Amino acid sequence: MKREIISKLQRIVGKNQLTTTPEELLCYSYDGTGREYPPDAVAFPADTAEISAIMRLANAAPFPVVPRGAGSGMTGGSLPVAGGLVLALSRLNRILEIDEKNQLAVVEPGVITGHLRDAVKCRGLFYPPDPASLKFCTMGGNVAECAGGPSAVKYGVTRDYVLGLEVVLPDGTVIRTGVRTAKGVVGYDLTRLFTGSEGTLGIITKITVRLIPYPAARKSFLVQCRDIRQATSLVTEILAAHRPCTLEYLDRTALHIVRDRLPFALAPDSQALLLLEVDGDAGAVAIQAAALHEFLAEKELPAIMRAESAAETEALWAARRAVSPAAFTLKPHKVSEDVVVPRSRIPELVLFVEELAARHGLTIFTFGHAGDGNIHVNIMLDKSNPQEAAGAETAAGALFKEVIRLGGTLSGEHGIGITKACFLPLELDPASLAVMQGIKKFFDPNNILNPGKIFPGPGCPKNN
Repeated sequence: MKREIISKLQRIVGKNQLTTTPEELLCYSYDGTGREYPPDAVAFPADTAEISAIMRLANAAPFPVVPRGAGSGMTGGSLPVAGGLVLALSRLNRILEIDEKNQLAVVEPGVITGHLRDAVKCRGLFYPPDPASLKFCTMGGNVAECAGGPSAVKYGVTRDYVLGLEVVLPDGTVIRTGVRTAKGVVGYDLTRLFTGSEGTLGIITKITVRLIPYPAARKSFLVQCRDIRQATSLVTEILAAHRPCTLEYLDRTALHIVRDRLPFALAPDSQALLLLEVDGDAGAVAIQAAALHEFLAEKELPAIMRAESAAETEALWAARRAVSPAAFTLKPHKVSEDVVVPRSRIPELVLFVEELAARHGLTIFTFGHAGDGNIHVNIMLDKSNPQEAAGAETAAGALFKEVIRLGGTLSGEHGIGITKACFLPLELDPASLAVMQGIKKFFDPNNILNPGKIFPGPGCPKNN
């Protein structure tokens, strides 16, 4: 990046809020994928006005700009693959408003999701989206990726709670989308367009979200199953008769790596787990929990455990959230996919993954949001082993093709980024893909905002 551009950026954000030192750039060169692409500079803007000025400069120069939250994404969405400027939004971290009467909140993109949940809980309110990384991921990143989480089976995902946005467009123009009301159908739904756009159309600077009353009670169950087939087959049966707020599962390998973190001892023949929770008012939860326990007791399961305290409940969820980071005890590297299939076809997908692992001699395990069919498939490998690296790449491609065959989708909450871009044509027909590329070009004709994301590049194999 030219010294003249660096000087202009310093005048916008201040010398202390721009860095070009190699060791500091390294901190913003990677995300949850483990891949590295160093930027030329990192800026820490304080507000919308500074971001607007940066985008005007970038569009005129031009140079790439990559917005970044906590860098916890799993598909490379915040990686500066074309160099340029990383726009770190950590200073925009205020909860601007909590409106109890109208049950909404207004936040800046750098607010940590868990902090918002805690702040509104003190007012008797609830922000349901709960990605596994909620203790450190940010609201801006959640909106950009349309994050989900275990509660999505009952409450939905991030887009179901975003009422409106303030967005800086690639040319520096500031627009405001959406409403603060329960209804609103004036014009095109730009709020939904930006939600899940992975930072390719605009930079989100304010987010208005709807809230709901905090559930008065909840009950958590740990259901031990003989094998993964029993666990995944049980999912459809449970949802046909009950409405849990979460329904998670862990296969044998996932169970093994977090076994010591669970608050209950496991039966010797337990080879898979279901983690269920029901919530609502106290009376309703008591009825739901009793009915669910009675239903499960008829299924010849190794064991059914119910959390009897807040500490046991928290221990269950801490173990579930530990699955992904604990996977590195198996191998030093991981390919993490978050495919979705119709719930009734989860057993077929799991069987396919087991066969895929055997075929390629890889360690592959599955866990995730069985309640909505969103399965996390983790391919573990050592990248220094060429055979494992090639096998993992082939296995991922085969997985995506099978997911589409089963009537599913390539991503439930991680987005496309760079890791899935080549496989987009498996799911999208050429006309749909062309429309999306046209939208990108309309908003960002100079392709400066998060370039290289979502859409297949020239290096993608044509058979995808």
